[in-house]
Amino acid sequence: MDESESVAAVRAAYGERADEYVDLLGDIDAMSPRDRALIADWAARIDGRILDAGCGPGHWTAYLRGLGADIEGVDLVPEFIASARARFPDTAFQRGALETLPVDTGALAGLLSWYSLIHVEPARMPTTLHEFARCLAPGGSLLLGFFEGPRTEPFDHAVTTAYFWPVDAMRRLLRNEGFEIVDVVTRSDPGSRPHAAIEAVSNG
Repeated sequence: MDESESVAAVRAAYGERADEYVDLLGDIDAMSPRDRALIADWAARIDGRILDAGCGPGHWTAYLRGLGADIEGVDLVPEFIASARARFPDTAFQRGALETLPVDTGALAGLLSWYSLIHVEPARMPTTLHEFARCLAPGGSLLLGFFEGPRTEPFDHAVTTAYFWPVDAMRRLLRNEGFEIVDVVTRSDPGSRPHAAIEAVSNG
């Protein structure tokens, strides 16, 4: 798989800390109950194949599969894929990059990108969202979770540089790629960075 220098750096940074990450954040019980409810409700409304793009340790993929979703996880980091396959043997996982997903054009009814775009540089974001649009069938649904902020700017994430995005800026990028915005949820939990989730539908 060809990688840009920045993608390779993200892969290496998470690979070095994969065991630690899985221990801290690789269990669905460690996730916010509100996030679990939001994602479960989204998946329940999708009739067809779902991709968890940037699935990390695979806990969201396995969670939705347990709820009956037809879902597969894809991640850049081989250590995450190995862990996910070992911990969730009944769920499908494969390695892949967000900008070149191993999915046929229009093959998906849903695509979950839950904090998987936080390390994508602003200049690369349109390309990544274009790839998401390519993979979704007309009417297919995207659920995107990210760190919300007043400006598009980097911050020191625990693993490697990540980015805040204003909701309006992300909405504009999604519309530019043919998405229709369905819903936006924001919140600020004590001790945590501001959060945003956007649900959008591909117009094909």
